[in-house]
Order: sequence, then structure tokens, then C-alpha cells
Amino acid sequence: MPAHPNRLRSILGGSAGNLVEWYDWYAYSAFTLYFAHAFFPKGDRTAQLLSAAAVFAVGFLMRPIGGWLMGVYADAKGRKAGLTLSVSLMCAGSFAIAVTPTYAQIGTLAPLILVVARMAQGLSLGGEYGASATYLSEMAGRKHRGFWSSFQYVTLIAGQLTALALLLVLQSVLSEAEIDAWGWRIPFAIGGVLAVVVFWIRRRLAETESFENVRREDSPRSTALALFRDHPREAFTVMALTAGGTLAFYAYSIYMQKFLANTSSFSRETASTIMTAALLVFALVQPLAGALSDRIGRKPLMVGFGIAGLLFTWPIFTTLETVRDPWIAFALVLASLLIVTGYTSINAVVKAELFPAHIRALGVAFPYALANTLFGGTAEYVALWLKDAGLERGFYAYVAATIGLSLIVYLRMRDTRDHSRIAED
Repeated sequence: MPAHPNRLRSILGGSAGNLVEWYDWYAYSAFTLYFAHAFFPKGDRTAQLLSAAAVFAVGFLMRPIGGWLMGVYADAKGRKAGLTLSVSLMCAGSFAIAVTPTYAQIGTLAPLILVVARMAQGLSLGGEYGASATYLSEMAGRKHRGFWSSFQYVTLIAGQLTALALLLVLQSVLSEAEIDAWGWRIPFAIGGVLAVVVFWIRRRLAETESFENVRREDSPRSTALALFRDHPREAFTVMALTAGGTLAFYAYSIYMQKFLANTSSFSRETASTIMTAALLVFALVQPLAGALSDRIGRKPLMVGFGIAGLLFTWPIFTTLETVRDPWIAFALVLASLLIVTGYTSINAVVKAELFPAHIRALGVAFPYALANTLFGGTAEYVALWLKDAGLERGFYAYVAATIGLSLIVYLRMRDTRDHSRIAED
């Protein structure tokens, strides 16, 4: 896939920053099993995980605000400026979690600091998605836009893999008691340091040609009012197509690690190993699916995800309930991730291709963040709440039904490869 050297350098630089952002975000989920007790009063493990998942959801509540504020900022000041601001907030949140004393030491102030730190990270990630999706899509050449933009999810998954890999390393060199006591702080400290490095990298990135053209023209201002007034169909399309995709992704990846340990009864180490292996394959498949979309269009991939997700979510989860063989569990987890690839590999470029350049970062970030908060951010909480209520299988039905609703949108929308607003830039 040839690319201009400056373009390739910018795409790789932007992707590296995206990796660190998502590592910082996923470190919370990867280490929840170890630090939940540190921030919440003693109780059974499901109750503590439920409290930690609620804080995870609070971080998601800030993502629409971050998508709105930093989407406007990236449309006004540049994609590079938006990327730099987002990583600064992520850095602050990671360092705060790393140094916060436990509930036993400072009482309710501990979970309060945790909530504030996750709110800062939520603001960061809300802006990161729109800025990075827009940046990578605008930097990519027209013929290979699906391929290059797919690296947003490659680095997103790589961030999750890095968090899981660090978890495996710590599990091998530290005892469970040591990780429970202080080892869980290490990934957040590392994340803060890496974010400082990324800040320097992003300051040196080139700006996109699409934004430079907008800056030279007398374009309308990017505001939330203008977005829903002038582009309501596109904005609501982003929300609708995101709902099933983001819920499926969080169910199949983020929640799945807890599911394997809490329902399938695998050890925490085995659950982490299964997820790491499956996510590695998942990451490698993203560019292949992105390149396929450049050839056959974006719509067939999304429709394929919608149909497969609707049909197979229930049987995959119900089978995993009783699986005790790690290899069979790996195959089932990988199957679910390959299903959602039809969404993850191209969702960034599909959304970017819907909007004109002057409002693109906001158009990608804000509606996506709203849907992601409603469906992705609450996925773990809903799953654990239903499990606690003895209705765990209701979550499987919820995921499948939401995918089915998004499938209707996939079937009705135009293929953005053939009707791309980026091509008009």
C-alpha cells in the first residue's frame, strides 16, 4: 500500500499517539480485578467489580462533552492541536490514579479522586476519537483510505494488548498479593510517562490538507447547533451505526475478560492469556478488512457484521458459560472479534466520509461519543448488574438486539466509499 513519505510518517505518528491514549484508557479495565478492592469497601468480588464498572461508565459520560469541546477545537485550531490537547488530559488522569491512596487510607476521598481522574480521561478520549479518526482519514490517499484509517483500531487494540501484556508480565514476576497491594499502580504510572512522550510526538505532526484548505476559506463555524441543524441525517446515522458496533466491541473484548473469569470460571491469568491471543489476531485482521473495503465498499462489511452479530452473539456466550478448555474459549472469543471486525475496521473512515471538512472532527466525535456512552460505556455495568440479578443471559439478548437495530441502518445507508465528503476536499 504505497503512501507519500510525509503521509506515512504522519499516519504512523498519529497512530502511535492513539495507541498510548487507548493503553491508558484500557489499563483501568485490564487491572480492575486487582484494584477494585483498593477504592471500594470490602464485599464480594462481583459487588466490587460492579462499583469499578460504574466508575468506568462515569468516564464514558464525559466522552460526549470531550467529543463536543475538542471536536469544535480540532475543527477551529487543527487536527494536530486537538490530538495534543487530548493526550495532555489523559496524562493527568493516569498519574492521578497511579498515586491515589486507597479507601482504607483516606476513605471516600479515594473513589472520589478515581472518579475525577476517569472524568479527565473520558474528556480526553471523547476528543481523541474524533481528532484521530479525522486526522487518519484525511491523511490517507483516496484509493487506500479504508486501509490506512483502519490503523485507528489497530492502535486502539494495540493499546489494549499492551495493557494486557503488562498484566501478564506483572502476573509472572509479582505475586497476586503484591499486585493487589501496589503492583496495579505500575501500569498507570507507565501510561502517564508514555503520554508525555506522545505529547512531544504530536507537536511535530504535519497538519492535514483538508484542514489547511478550510483555514484558507471563509467556512462556517463548527458548533453542535450547526451539526444537528445542517447535518442531522449524518449525525443521527453516526449514532445509529455506532450503537450496535460499540456495544458488540465492548461486550466481546472489554467485558469478555471478566466474563471468562467470573462466569466461565477460568483463572484470572488464563482469562488474560486468552484475551491477549485473541486480540492480537483481531488487530492483525483490521488492515486486511480495511483494504477489502477499498475494493468492495464499506457497506458490505457493516452488513456482514450486523447479520453475523445478530445470529451468533447468543450461541457464543451461552457456549462459553460451560467451556472449560482454554483453546475452545479462545476460538469462540476470536470468532466474536472477527464478527465485529466488519464494524471496527472501517467505522472511523465511514464517519469521516459523511461530513464536510469544516465540521468533520465534531461530526465524527460528538454523535459517536453519545452513542458510545449509552451503549459501550454501560456494557460492563449492564452485564454485571444482570448477572447480579440472576439474569445474565439477558445481556446476550440485549447485545444481539442492538446489533440488529444497527443492521437496519447499515442496509439503508449509502456506501460512503462511493459518496465520500473527504474526496470533495
